Amino acid sequence: MLYSKIEGEGKPLLILHGFLGMLDNWKTLGTQFSTEGFQVHMLDLRNHGRSIQSEEFSYEIMANDIYEYCQANNLDNVAIIGHSMGGKTAMLFATTYPEMVDKLIVADIGPKFYPQHHQAILAGLNAVDFSKKPGRSEVEDILSPFITDFGTRQFLMKSLYWQEPGQLAFRFNLSVFNKKMDEIGVPLPDAAIFNNPTLFIRGGNSNYILDSDFENIKKHFPASKIETIPNTGHWLHAENPKMFHELAISFLK
Repeated sequence: MLYSKIEGEGKPLLILHGFLGMLDNWKTLGTQFSTEGFQVHMLDLRNHGRSIQSEEFSYEIMANDIYEYCQANNLDNVAIIGHSMGGKTAMLFATTYPEMVDKLIVADIGPKFYPQHHQAILAGLNAVDFSKKPGRSEVEDILSPFITDFGTRQFLMKSLYWQEPGQLAFRFNLSVFNKKMDEIGVPLPDAAIFNNPTLFIRGGNSNYILDSDFENIKKHFPASKIETIPNTGHWLHAENPKMFHELAISFLK
């Protein structure tokens, strides 16, 4: 079963984080939505956060995890927000179980194939030798030459935790990602279609959703619209939470 944090009362709203993230990335926005008529379910996806650690890792398996979570919690007619990998998971879930999804918000990812582009991040993460019992600052020093962007490093550092006194570890399942990295980029199946209202929100400085992708998005999501948050990159919800919230809440309501 997936680990979750549930806040608020009302219409169920599932929030799915991106690759190497966890539900805590959405804590501020999730709490905000929970005061606006939603029962917010922030989830840790498989092999992330406090959820199941498994050798199995694919969008089909993650979409099935969401289905089982909804069944166990008697959730129907849900709204979903998914970012990046979580957005691709949400797309597959919505196209597989359209009767269960009322509205869908996808943050900065499209249904297309994405080539492998996390090599530097994985190299940095694999360079950390936890058997030497590094502290937090030492872990950041190891990551820095591989991951020069401060915001990305801080995002990854959020998954550090004390496994026991004096022993840090990452919450995500790095060994499985090393083996299954190509799964992150796979496209939505060609025949996958979701006809309910869908909102794609992209970062103005991000190259994840290009103008040339609009036609493919419309093919899979005929009732979709696409909004852009200017001057933001891939972590648009963290860089401009105010505008992300405004776009999301006006669409959800």
